[in-house]
Amino acid sequence: MKSKAIVYMALFGVLALNGYSQEAAVARADKKYERYAYVDAIQTYERIAEKGYKNAEMFQKLGNAYYFNAELEKAARWYGELFGMTQDVEAEYFYRYAQSLKSTGDYVKANQMMDAFNQKLASDLRARHYADNKDYLSTIKANSGRYEIQDAGVNSEYSDYGSAMFGNKLVFTSARDTGGSVKRKHKWTGQYFTGFYAAEMSGDTLGETGKFAMEVNSKFNEATPAFSKDGKTMYFTRNNFNNGKKGKNGERITLVKIYKATLEKDGDREVWKNVTELPFNSDNYSAAHPALSPDGKTLYFASDMPGTLGQSDLYQVAINDDGSFGTPQNLGPMVNTEGRETFPVVTDENELYFATDGHPGLGGLDIFMSRIAADGTFSAPQNIGEPANSPKDDFAYMIDTKTRKGYLSSNRAGGKGSDDIYSFLETRKLICEQALEGIVTDLETGEILPGAKVTLLDPKFTTIAEYTADDKGFYKFEVECSTDYYIRGEKELYATKEQKITIADTSGVTNLPIQLEKKVKAVTVGDDLAKAFGIKMIYFDYDKSNIRMDAALELEKILDVMKQYPTMKIDARSHTDARGSHAYNAKLSERRAQSTVQWLIKNGIDKSRISGKGYGETKPVNNCTDGVKCSEDDHQLNRRSEFIIIAL
Repeated sequence: MKSKAIVYMALFGVLALNGYSQEAAVARADKKYERYAYVDAIQTYERIAEKGYKNAEMFQKLGNAYYFNAELEKAARWYGELFGMTQDVEAEYFYRYAQSLKSTGDYVKANQMMDAFNQKLASDLRARHYADNKDYLSTIKANSGRYEIQDAGVNSEYSDYGSAMFGNKLVFTSARDTGGSVKRKHKWTGQYFTGFYAAEMSGDTLGETGKFAMEVNSKFNEATPAFSKDGKTMYFTRNNFNNGKKGKNGERITLVKIYKATLEKDGDREVWKNVTELPFNSDNYSAAHPALSPDGKTLYFASDMPGTLGQSDLYQVAINDDGSFGTPQNLGPMVNTEGRETFPVVTDENELYFATDGHPGLGGLDIFMSRIAADGTFSAPQNIGEPANSPKDDFAYMIDTKTRKGYLSSNRAGGKGSDDIYSFLETRKLICEQALEGIVTDLETGEILPGAKVTLLDPKFTTIAEYTADDKGFYKFEVECSTDYYIRGEKELYATKEQKITIADTSGVTNLPIQLEKKVKAVTVGDDLAKAFGIKMIYFDYDKSNIRMDAALELEKILDVMKQYPTMKIDARSHTDARGSHAYNAKLSERRAQSTVQWLIKNGIDKSRISGKGYGETKPVNNCTDGVKCSEDDHQLNRRSEFIIIAL
């Protein structure tokens, strides 16, 4: 349908013809092709081809005519004929052939065409996405199996697609013929021009279908409505036609625009009035498929306006409080490619769903999802997998995030018409979601610590988010699966604590309690200062008395405590392991004690507050005495300094 392929008319020009016996017939078909009368052009081209006439340019156009009408299997046949004659074609034909081959299930040959496309046009975003993700089918497989899909029950033998909710009605686009004196068909598709239809919902069932918003229907195409939250404003796509006037571009082609209508009282009923086009429309490019953000402050749409990266890109534009519009902004190369990006929708979970043939998919348009960060940037789009996607065109996705039910459109095999609407239930979310939560408590007493500050940091210790523990000491962060984080807990009178956590690779909740230790503690004479404040033991190397790097870090903590207690005095008591003579170990332990004392004095502790004594091997912490065989780790436990409080 034309509104689904909003910018195809800009993709190709008139190609020169070779002089064959069928030249006159080809020329007639070319004129139809150039007027986008693809159905008529196809009939003539195929009739000539069946008589054995071979012409590369004709095969290009035949392939294009089917490609632009989303009949990819037939496009694959004629692109195959083209490549059977020559591969001296524009790079774009390698891409179109690859997309068409996917619709037939021939992914091996499709990937070969993509390899060739990448060689010819490596700078193309579609080529780069393919080169960076050659195992894309495995990724799609991992994302598959999450939907239960069925016919929505409103489809006809014609094109039905692009649904939206209006109260308890499903409003959609259809090319069905429901009567009338004038039956006008579109030469591009061979179908009737589209209009709006609706079906009331009763539970999960759609009732009888009827025409909707007849006031906005024109003699051309209307499609893809979007409604404001209050139901008073409708945005929709229409051919460049309003108030009986048809607009055309410089090539005399009527493109499509986005229009706005308001619901107003007309006697005892409400009707759609004041149909106006949006100010960023133009006769010279298309804009289509509007979608509103959940807060109604941003309009998303597809267009090939100047600045577009490819055949059609996704844009966003601010809706100001006074009803005016800002300047449209391209969503950028994370989302958009040189291909087609179209049919956007944004959920209340900050997820952008859209259809594209520019990112690696199963063929035709595939539905992708990109998360919108707080700063407005987009994550790398993910293919939502089968059966939501198929080798054909899949698009116009919408979902109720509470029930996980929704609708999508597709021209997949087994449908009633060229496009059909399918209802679905999403049984598992695409994105692995994890919450990191826990309770902040006092290490010794277990008392909860409301008001504690909890900070989430990345592996480079950059702050991601902060949380103040509630009255139950509870904190919570939304985090990514299979990711490392650091959590920092802070509270007045408590020592700051940091700990590393690795989040699981499946959706769920990761629990991480935070236990904070008081800086100021009740201590008495005779207590071991290190034990009282959770400071690690000061250890020495074998037969050495120098302060090791790790020991210096712990002595810094001893230093800090002594500064908090300015009248405290301590006795540094050093020990050795059992190896060596008693006399030698006594002298070694004395050196260790003095080494410890001198370090503290050098770093600001008055010498009157610190004494030291060596005890040799007389006070082991284990059974590693003379004659007992022990490991090096066991001996290490005895080579230590202790800090006994002798005055407060």
